[in-house]
Amino acid sequence: MSSSSLIPQSFWFRWSFSCPHVQGIPKKTENGRLLDLSEACRLPRTRRLEGEEPWSDVRAAWNFQGLAIQVEVTGKDSPIFHDPYLPDDSYGVQFWIDTRDTRDVHRATRFCHRYRLTLLPGKGGKTVTVEFEQKPIHRALADAPLAEPGSIQTRAEKLRDGWRVEIFLAAGSLHGFDPETNRRLGFSYQVSDRDRGDEFLGVGRDFPIGEDPSLWATLELKD
Repeated sequence: MSSSSLIPQSFWFRWSFSCPHVQGIPKKTENGRLLDLSEACRLPRTRRLEGEEPWSDVRAAWNFQGLAIQVEVTGKDSPIFHDPYLPDDSYGVQFWIDTRDTRDVHRATRFCHRYRLTLLPGKGGKTVTVEFEQKPIHRALADAPLAEPGSIQTRAEKLRDGWRVEIFLAAGSLHGFDPETNRRLGFSYQVSDRDRGDEFLGVGRDFPIGEDPSLWATLELKD
């Protein structure tokens, strides 16, 4: 499939993906994985619709305690890059969550959340940590409440040929998260790699995905 079309193939789809229920996360071990989500939690790689080979693996799961997201990037041997003055050129992930999955508005509401995770290289480049930020959404009708300290857990790991980030957002940190009454979340992400650019779920930077919830996909919280 050619990627030369003026309109990306992803634009023609209204995406809806299953998000499995997983008990026992976040894990309680001190030094091990926070999530370790299985392949059943992997989100489809929509980049292939544009005739391009994906390089990131994004997985999502939930339980009544909150929402889990895991991102893994492999196939590279260059060191982790971080520039505090150019965060968009650094390695990391941004994602957006709408706890009401509102598909008929083009400006974010108080139920829409934006998060940024930036990778920070350790000494000698052999380890990595992650900096977490909750960011405002441009042109939002109202901002989501800031998460309480300690309600969001993160973990980063340097792999032999890449890196992995895990995050667990406690239910109380997501304004409007209520699986008892609503099992649909608006969701989008941007995985950034200085060498390879960005990967998105669905349409990319040619569209205002960072501020328009109608462009986000849907996560269906399954039992």
